[in-house]
Amino acid sequence: MLFGMNTTSNTSKQLEGFEETVKDFWVSRPRRPAHGRKLAGVAAGIGNRYGVDPTVIRVLFVVLAVFNGIGLPLYLLGWLFFAEEDDEVSGVESLFGQGRSSMSKGFALFLCIALIPASGWAFEGSWIDGSALIGAALVAAGLYLLHRSRGQFRRPVPTIPTAMRSTSAGTNGGTGVWGPSVSQVSPTWDALGADPLGWRLPDPVTPAPPPPPAPPRRNSKVGFATTGVALAVGGAGTALAVTGVPWFTPVHVVGLVLAVLALGMLVGSFFGGGRGLAWLATPLALVGIAASVVPVNYVGGGVGELTATPRSVEQVQPVYERTVGEVELDLTELTGTDPVETTVRTGVGNVIVRVPADAEVTYRCETSAGTMSCFDQVQSGIDVPEITGVHRGTGGEDGLKITVTAHAVVGNVEVFHE
Repeated sequence: MLFGMNTTSNTSKQLEGFEETVKDFWVSRPRRPAHGRKLAGVAAGIGNRYGVDPTVIRVLFVVLAVFNGIGLPLYLLGWLFFAEEDDEVSGVESLFGQGRSSMSKGFALFLCIALIPASGWAFEGSWIDGSALIGAALVAAGLYLLHRSRGQFRRPVPTIPTAMRSTSAGTNGGTGVWGPSVSQVSPTWDALGADPLGWRLPDPVTPAPPPPPAPPRRNSKVGFATTGVALAVGGAGTALAVTGVPWFTPVHVVGLVLAVLALGMLVGSFFGGGRGLAWLATPLALVGIAASVVPVNYVGGGVGELTATPRSVEQVQPVYERTVGEVELDLTELTGTDPVETTVRTGVGNVIVRVPADAEVTYRCETSAGTMSCFDQVQSGIDVPEITGVHRGTGGEDGLKITVTAHAVVGNVEVFHE
């Protein structure tokens, strides 16, 4: 049942122990409002219940959805288990006949089914392995602490489920709407012809005292401190990504910054600060969503120009790369007859590869935005298809065999012989 406790008697009661806090949370869990919602009202219900800005709750859901995928199944659970403010029970409880809910049973079943792929995606893998469990644990801890500190305030108005009501009064010792009925006996005398013992008026209803106002927000430096930590983490992650540390891709750096902002907003919800972090977390969350949906070819290797002129087959490296900068590889001075295979790539910049005129070159050229000129093939534009081919040099079958892949995310690509 949604409300098995008297709300007026618990507005000032301090909860004791873990079990009592969890039970009281379930009894007085948030209700989804009809107004002020963006989707299902889960974030608005939590914010109204505990006196937290709903925008902060919404951003936390988005951050959790982007960072580790747990935000989506948590939102679906809130949609299922938080009743609307005018309903008797939640949607999932209505499936078992516990009371009336405006959510249809078909839609409640649909949400239950949707939980399966959403949970599987969250726990299958994410930017940081195992972070879905960490996110779920942080949310559970945050709700527990919120209810311990603010659970006695803003308690929802109780409703009595239909299953608990009696529709009619009994006649002989039965139970009616206003309580047990009295036995009908023959009246001795009554001017109105009515049995005096049959008169039963409802007990006077004493209005419940209004709940105490929520505690005022205190000035807090949580937002300022969190912003500083987020900038430091983002700067350090970017520096490590530029220097070529494999794990620190742009997606990972965005995820780390979002994690810092989410933690700051969670702490700020207790100390009355951190509202402004939503303006920083929202665009970052959109960037994280775009980066996770649209594949981005990340290129490491540092910043600056790279020029290489190997003089033997053994000196040729498998990969020549830069994150930002031009990469130029000159293979015209190679000696030897063994096959050569290499990749030349950059994130932002140009790629230039020179090959001997007598070599047989198998090539593949790629760029997301720029111009490709690979021997006699030329293409330019944005997201143009790759160029592949085999160029037979003047050496014929006896010439050096070279396989080269030239790639630039943004920039020009050239492969030619002099």
